[in-house]
Amino acid sequence: WSVTHTECHCPEMVLSTRRTSASKRARRSAYCGPAGIQLIGPAFSDVMRESQEIVELALKGMLRQIGIEPPKWHDVSRLIIEFRARFPESVEKEAERLAEISSYLRKEREISFYGDIDFIPTEKYSRADAVKAIADAGFVVGKAKQVINPN
Repeated sequence: WSVTHTECHCPEMVLSTRRTSASKRARRSAYCGPAGIQLIGPAFSDVMRESQEIVELALKGMLRQIGIEPPKWHDVSRLIIEFRARFPESVEKEAERLAEISSYLRKEREISFYGDIDFIPTEKYSRADAVKAIADAGFVVGKAKQVINPN
């Protein structure tokens, strides 16, 4: 049992991450978004990690679109808050929520991937956790589309 990516309009996204800019990857994540994640079996920890990756790419694409070069770390929530005034009003109003989602999924990223001595990821995450992560990623991708492709 595992989480698999469905075919979307950008199957090259995973293969091209080293060859393209974060902005282009963010645009691709905005097109694929959470629809590229499926809930299959008990590997909900993979959903958590993949949702974090989608959120990270989307937020970094948003930052690039407004002229901010994102740092090489996973959680850019501080920058989303700091530069919120540069986003369209509909996105600016949701900056706090975008930052909360980024921070939460970043916190879960490594533990969901590697686990810990007393934390086995495939046993600790529930379907509800995975559904929330997908919904949160969908929200972020929707806001990214408003910034990256406003028309």
